[in-house]
Amino acid sequence: MEMTKLQVKTRRARGSREAGRLRRGGELPGIVYGHGQEPQPVAMSADDLEQVLEQHTRMVELDIEGQTGSALIKEVQYDHLGLRPVHVDFMRVDLNERVEVSVSLEYKGTPAGTLEGGIFEEVLVRLEVETLAGSIPDSIRVNVADLKVGQSLHVRDLVLPPGVKAVTPPEAIVCTVRAKVAEEEVVAAPGEEAAQQPEIITARKPAEGEEEEEKK
Repeated sequence: MEMTKLQVKTRRARGSREAGRLRRGGELPGIVYGHGQEPQPVAMSADDLEQVLEQHTRMVELDIEGQTGSALIKEVQYDHLGLRPVHVDFMRVDLNERVEVSVSLEYKGTPAGTLEGGIFEEVLVRLEVETLAGSIPDSIRVNVADLKVGQSLHVRDLVLPPGVKAVTPPEAIVCTVRAKVAEEEVVAAPGEEAAQQPEIITARKPAEGEEEEEKK
């Protein structure tokens, strides 16, 4: 796991107005907490944070105005479109302590059941695990090549990296191959369809504003 350095600075002003000012200036607000210390509001370059997130690393070395320390990217809040980060939470950690994190699942192979007409479904895309802060995997591989129609993989079936323990319940379904259900075609007898359809005598045009109200 890579340790990326991220420059941040102490943020003394707080509140939504200050957060908006930071974002307009190309920066993002954040908070650093943990290890019994007081929460510390910080600010950082939005571009720098996005570069860190693109590397899919969870651990960073925070440089807070010359003071460095390891921290876990605990939560990233995004805008209403889910495109750009607007706030980030960092948790101070020691690389030798165990932490709970969410790790993405990477599915590998073509399920055998799909070659028989089955449909593969990913039930989980991330897995909650407990691991050393200094050994957080970028992803967990899931081999689905042997999965047949009607079979499922559960959390208990996963092969996890050494030192990684699943927090998600062992009986939780990770993925499955279900049988494709053929749609039954109902063929109406000649003339039956027309008889079943109600006859529309008139259709009043909605008054102005009613059409918009109906859509709501």
